[in-house]
Amino acid sequence: MKVTVVGAGAVGASCAEYIAIKNFASEVVILDIKEGYAEGKAMDLMQCASLNGFDTKITGSTNDYSKTANSDICVITSGIPRKPGMTREELIGINAGIVKTVSTSLVEHSPNTILIVVSNPMDTMTYLAHKVTGLPKHRIIGMGGALDSARFKYRLAEALEAPISDVDGMVIGGHSDTGMVPLISHATRNSIKVSEFLSEDRLNQVAEDTKVGGATLTKLLGTSAWYAPGAAVSGLVQAIACDQKKIYPCSTLLDGEYGLTDLCIGVPVVLGRNGIEKIVDVPLSAAEKEHMKASAEGVKKTNGLLEL
Repeated sequence: MKVTVVGAGAVGASCAEYIAIKNFASEVVILDIKEGYAEGKAMDLMQCASLNGFDTKITGSTNDYSKTANSDICVITSGIPRKPGMTREELIGINAGIVKTVSTSLVEHSPNTILIVVSNPMDTMTYLAHKVTGLPKHRIIGMGGALDSARFKYRLAEALEAPISDVDGMVIGGHSDTGMVPLISHATRNSIKVSEFLSEDRLNQVAEDTKVGGATLTKLLGTSAWYAPGAAVSGLVQAIACDQKKIYPCSTLLDGEYGLTDLCIGVPVVLGRNGIEKIVDVPLSAAEKEHMKASAEGVKKTNGLLEL
C-alpha cells in the first residue's frame, strides 16, 4: 500500500504522521514544491519510527512526481491556507491552478489511484479534479465532512458534558462556514437523541459553533488548523486501504442523489478498497433539506468561478 501526500505543510505532514503511526501503509511519499522541505519532513518523521513503533517507510521529494508512481491513494493538501478573516472560497484563484496541476500530474504517474482532495475551497477543488482528470466518480473524494463531523461531535460532547466516545453525529453539505449542515435530527448520545438532553437553543448554538470551527481556529492560530484535518484524512485513507466499509460524510460527485446533479458536496458514503462504494441516502428533516439546498447553491456559485 503506497500513499502519496502532496503538500508538506502542517496538514500534509500531520496526515503523513497519522498514516505512518497507524502502520497500515508500506510507504508514504511526501511531495512539495519547496526545495528540500518534503525531504526534511520525511526524515524528521522517520526518526519517530522507533519511538512510535511503526515500520511505514516515509520518503520526501521536491516536485518529482516520478517518486509518486503507482500510488494506491493520493492526498492533495497543497495550496495556500486560510488567514484570519478569510473564507475558504477566497482561496479559489490560486488553489485552482495548483490543484489542476497536481491532480493531473498524480494521475499521469498513478492512473489507478484514488484521489482525496483537501485543498480549499474543498468541494469546488474536488469538482475541478473530476473535470481535469476524468477519473471515475468513485475514485475522487473530498475530505471535509469527516473533519466537520469531528468538530460537531466535539461541540456536542462539550454541551452534553459527556465523553466524546458516547457521542455520534454527522455533518453533510458544503465545507464552508455557511454551507455545513449538522444533522441534529440524527445526533445521539449512546443511541439516545441529543434533543432528549439539550434544549433547541443549545443545539442551535452547537450547530453554529461547528460551522465556524475552522474560522475559530484560524483566528486563534493565525493560520488553518492541522491536527484534526490530518487525522480526518488518515481516517479516510485507512478506510480505503484496509477495505473497512466505514461510513464517512465526503464530498462526492452527485448524479441525482439528494436531488442534486453535477456538483460535489458532502453526503454519507461507504468507503472501501474501491473508494466510494456507495452513497447512503439519509432522511432529512424539512429544515435540513432547506439547508442542504441552500448549501448546494453556494457550492454551485463557487464552481462558477472556475475556468474550465
